[in-house]
Amino acid sequence: MQVILRRSVLTPPKPVRQPEYEYQSLRMPRGTTRNAARQLLTEHAEYGHWELDRLRLFPDGSRTVRLRRRIIRQVRSW
Repeated sequence: MQVILRRSVLTPPKPVRQPEYEYQSLRMPRGTTRNAARQLLTEHAEYGHWELDRLRLFPDGSRTVRLRRRIIRQVRSW
């Protein structure tokens, strides 16, 4: 019985740079209406360029919101 071993030279994949984000946490008390929460998050999104990362609604009605926005790094051109 003949065993054939094949070896190939693989170049390692180029590392893909993942985007970096900064985070902001907000806590809304249980009396906050859905419309007020929507308006607050809309203002953060429009004027601060934040996007929704996570929203947790607790049994007591309070909410915690985690917003994120991309950190843009400038690359030197000289």
